[in-house]
Amino acid sequence: MKPTKPQLFKRQITLSEIGESGQEKLQNASVLVVGCGGLGSPIAVYLASSGIGKLHLVDFDTVDITNLHRQVFYSLDDVGKPKAAVLRTFIKQRAPFTEVSFTNKPITKENVFDLIENVDVVVDGTDSLPTKYLLNDACVVKNKPLVYGSLYKFDGYVATFNVLQKDGSSSANLRDAFPEMATDIPNCEEAGTLNSIVGLIATQQVNEVLKLVTEIGKPLTNELLIYNSLENTQLKMKLKPSVLKDKIAKIFKLQTYVDAACVGQNPDWQISSQELKERLSIQSESKNLEIIAVLNNLELPFQVDKTIHINSFDAEKIAVDFNKTYVMVCQRGFNSYRATERLKKKYPDLKVLNLTGGISTYKTQVSS
Repeated sequence: MKPTKPQLFKRQITLSEIGESGQEKLQNASVLVVGCGGLGSPIAVYLASSGIGKLHLVDFDTVDITNLHRQVFYSLDDVGKPKAAVLRTFIKQRAPFTEVSFTNKPITKENVFDLIENVDVVVDGTDSLPTKYLLNDACVVKNKPLVYGSLYKFDGYVATFNVLQKDGSSSANLRDAFPEMATDIPNCEEAGTLNSIVGLIATQQVNEVLKLVTEIGKPLTNELLIYNSLENTQLKMKLKPSVLKDKIAKIFKLQTYVDAACVGQNPDWQISSQELKERLSIQSESKNLEIIAVLNNLELPFQVDKTIHINSFDAEKIAVDFNKTYVMVCQRGFNSYRATERLKKKYPDLKVLNLTGGISTYKTQVSS
């Protein structure tokens, strides 16, 4: 059965503030959703269900068993499959008037302009600070509105950045709220998160997109909404546009958008994905490797010898074999580098290497 638009969107069109003209605006809108995880997957589903005409999804990751408690549009049968492709299939089963496409690779400085060029609104559904700043800066340079969302344990943050104002200026952007990228903010994998706060912030972001497209209500421009789920409280932090487009354009030219925590990593303590794969494929080499995962429940493309969570990683308690090379691994290579530092501090002569870029990089570069 293929419903008609009046049937499918009847309850929404009934709203006098939306009506048929508002629904047509939604049908004519194009939205880019970056990240198909806890935030991005419900954002994409709700936007399509609301009648957005074109959606493009960007995510390089695959569905992991640890995703399912909060990424509720994936199932056990989807584990191991590309998130963006699975999400597209789900959306097409319920949103016949939405054209859905996807990019199954990371958004980078090299491809970001191509991805945002032909959309009306960009939505940040990522948990990566470098990607958030990349999206912000690219949207400022290309004059695109950005609907921002982020999470930290029981807190959620929502804002709509870089919206054209009546006087021709643009509203505040991410650098007006947080001028510099922090290096010590853990993502949800490291800090943990409650699924309810993820859903709450995702639907807040959807609400911002719908207001922007239909031109009703008051978007969260020049302010950052901060919501705490434990106390059920929220506040709005006022933002003043001060970091201008010319300055951000200069930042964009210079910035690599690699996580700031990686900048100070010792290159001599690194092992690339390709080198690790090669060493694992040679029996004599692999026997001399001791691979330690420093986060629990990682979806690993190779076997590890043990798992010691970074929060309890104590070099004093690890019995080492100086004939072996120790390889620390985590999802993105940040916590594993911290573990590498701790082992090297305790045992300066021990061979300890950090998997550069972590499991995420390993999967995208060498896993078949």
